[in-house]
Amino acid sequence: MELLERFLRTWDEEYLDSVKDILDHPVFRSMEQYIQHGTTTCLEHSIRVSYMAYRLSRKFGGNWRSAARAGLLHDLFLYDWHTHARETGNYFHGFTHPRTALDNAGKSFDLTKEEQMIILRHMWPLTLVPPVSRAGYAVTWADKYCSARETAFRVKQRRQYA
Repeated sequence: MELLERFLRTWDEEYLDSVKDILDHPVFRSMEQYIQHGTTTCLEHSIRVSYMAYRLSRKFGGNWRSAARAGLLHDLFLYDWHTHARETGNYFHGFTHPRTALDNAGKSFDLTKEEQMIILRHMWPLTLVPPVSRAGYAVTWADKYCSARETAFRVKQRRQYA
């Protein structure tokens, strides 16, 4: 939660007003227990994606509110994907987790159609159907960028201690 608290002090009010209900929700906060990339939790990853997508959408004319909200919820799959295949036999996390995240998000939050589509299509081009809005492309791009940075950071750490 340290990352969340640090970011809350620096984010603009417009962003916070649009996502406060998600940030305060226990289901969203539970993402802290799952590692996403390297040592980054799903919660930290989703916060980074959300804020970057929000900023991109503001700059390039997308629906920044949808980008911010869907960015927080895009990986709300609520399991450890590193062990998921062994435990369930589902070896296609990259393809299936957008639907799982959307289903989980729909249980706890009222989502617009655009937010639903952003969550469902954020793994493009791995999944074949592309985003349908600028906000959707912003979340997709922010997700790829943040994932690459988080993974590269972990690889760099391993090399330092090898």
